[in-house]
Amino acid sequence: MLFGHDTAVALQGAAALVNTAPTPPGASDGRTHEGLADLAALLDFVRAWSWSGAPPTTLGELQAVRDLRPRLRRWWSADEQTVAADVNTVFEHAGASPRVVRHGDYGWHVHALPDDAPLDQRMAVEAAVAVVDLLRAGDLARLKVCRASGCDHVLVDLTRNRSRHFCGSGCADRTHAAAYRARQAGDAG
Repeated sequence: MLFGHDTAVALQGAAALVNTAPTPPGASDGRTHEGLADLAALLDFVRAWSWSGAPPTTLGELQAVRDLRPRLRRWWSADEQTVAADVNTVFEHAGASPRVVRHGDYGWHVHALPDDAPLDQRMAVEAAVAVVDLLRAGDLARLKVCRASGCDHVLVDLTRNRSRHFCGSGCADRTHAAAYRARQAGDAG
């Protein structure tokens, strides 16, 4: 199934947000720092993902966005019932009231909060709206964790045949190179 541009962007933005969290000890992806180290980093993230509405201006907003990441991350490993319940909680907590809007390069799409709502709530609700499309299509399995050894990043598999397994080319390259070296070592023995 192909998803609308707004759904794809919201899902990928949610994955990117989750992946800004520091990597847990023992992970080998080399990123142990906070991806949203300060307000400037959050502003860069907001610009990079074209979040509409009021930009963040306080450290409280930064912390609220950081605190959102574990909640979104759970969606990558939870079952449909759990995700659906959590999505409903997000909508209820934010007082979501969907409306159809068009701005920038996007066509018609759904916003469920006003542009002046807190950034963390706008991020959570936009991700939840996108996840609803996955739930409705029975495609929650498109939310994946990178298969590379030692990497815990999440990804959204939007390929037609659900064949994406790595968060980026670095993890794919490392995994394929290791497999090649293992095959070469086996052939030499």
